Amino acid sequence: MAFMDRMYERARGRGARLVFPELDEPRVAEAAARLRAEGLCEPLGLSEVSEAQVAALVTARGMKEAMARRLLARPLYRAAAMVAAGEADGMVAGADAPTRRVIEAAAMAIGPAEGIALPSSFFVMLFPDGREMVFADCAVNVAPNAAQLADIALASARSGEALLGEAHVAMLSFSTGTSGAGASVEIVRAAAQRAGFPGPVQADAALNPLIAAKKGIDGAEPANVLIFPNLDAGNIAYKLCQELAGAQALGPFLQGFRRPVCDLSRGARVEDILASAVITAAMG
Repeated sequence: MAFMDRMYERARGRGARLVFPELDEPRVAEAAARLRAEGLCEPLGLSEVSEAQVAALVTARGMKEAMARRLLARPLYRAAAMVAAGEADGMVAGADAPTRRVIEAAAMAIGPAEGIALPSSFFVMLFPDGREMVFADCAVNVAPNAAQLADIALASARSGEALLGEAHVAMLSFSTGTSGAGASVEIVRAAAQRAGFPGPVQADAALNPLIAAKKGIDGAEPANVLIFPNLDAGNIAYKLCQELAGAQALGPFLQGFRRPVCDLSRGARVEDILASAVITAAMG
């Protein structure tokens, strides 16, 4: 079964409640209507401020009540607080808001997933030969240090397991093992040790077990979750895969939060919003 067919099937079985803080935006409104009509999720608009939302910010985030109420006057923060309070299962935003604002609201109200401090992003890459992969981070973190790169890897492994069924992670570099040296290699090496995934490893060794064996890595599964050392590498790689290999890139999706959060492109079409919401529902 094709990836999106699986996502549609899973979303229909979950009945997730997704809050859309920009529900008055025409593209979002049309996508939400289709999601409801097709039974893919329960789209929610912003509710009135509730005591549970206030408590989510005051208790979980340690802020004063007056500050919490001021933040809840902002649509993105109220949507995130609805998720934190259990009034919604996930959040889909960004059609009218920059990524950094969506991340700020989710970080403040929903908070990080267990064991992860850094929000990041991933793309689902669908290749013509049927391969399905997760690429991270290709949209948010410019130059992560070792601890941050480890967080990206841990969050991406969870995303891979949720969407692909299993995650074989490779932390990429221009060096495999000790074949090369340099500051970037050492960052990947330290991150790999911290996260417990293979790395540093070159892309060919990560994807091809025969090449991996020649480079001293025996018994490795072909990676389906690729962690790039910085935003330059990740962004360039996914765009090259689109243009040269005909891959479809779905995303970017945010990860590293307690509950699913989707950041839409401000240029997203109705079909893009629909697909993003379905994947968000499937992850819940």
